[in-house]
Amino acid sequence: MSATDKEYHFQNWVGERISGCGLDADEPGRNTYPDFRLVRFPEGYEVKGLEFPGRESDYDSNSQVPTGTHNGREVFYVFGRYPKAEAGVSEYPVVDLVICHGSFLNAETEYVHKNKSFRGFGSYGDVLVRDRKMYVVPTPFALASGTAGLATLILPEGYRVESSELVCVGNLERTEVDRVIVSYEFNLRTNQMVTHTEVNQNAGRVHKFKAYRLRGTGEDKPVQMKE
Repeated sequence: MSATDKEYHFQNWVGERISGCGLDADEPGRNTYPDFRLVRFPEGYEVKGLEFPGRESDYDSNSQVPTGTHNGREVFYVFGRYPKAEAGVSEYPVVDLVICHGSFLNAETEYVHKNKSFRGFGSYGDVLVRDRKMYVVPTPFALASGTAGLATLILPEGYRVESSELVCVGNLERTEVDRVIVSYEFNLRTNQMVTHTEVNQNAGRVHKFKAYRLRGTGEDKPVQMKE
């Protein structure tokens, strides 16, 4: 739409695809999550457009940790890479596309993000400090190989796939860590941040996923987890 709002053209593209499938979805807003929430099905789609070449290994998630479920809906993330913006160019073809279940990015489902604040900072004690967290999350392009230039769907193993046009092109695994961060503190004088961890009750648990493609579109290019 403009050089400052270039990510919205990809969001509009996704919205057109959803409408083209005959699915009704609530209109996205700047503070809604996920971006598209289906009306007749308990699913939602969070859209992430990435310039290519450019930053593609991770993305900024403002005030929302990725999750596979939210408010009773299953959440899918739609990642699309498109050419870097150039002067005089108004169309940006999608280079490659990955739709993945939110649990591929983060298995946690119980954490609820909240912005907090306190007043009393500064020489006169009337400055408000806001704790508005920003999460930086790896993208599927960083986590898995074999996705470049193609359209890939990543679902949890055992997810019901009814279409005979979807062909499995890879088995992926993500393993939960031994310890998880449960809190942090920030020293306003030294600008040092200290994290506190606890033992992960699901340490070592392996989450398995399958990668799919439409028949006849890159079946010979397997998808694998990167080192």
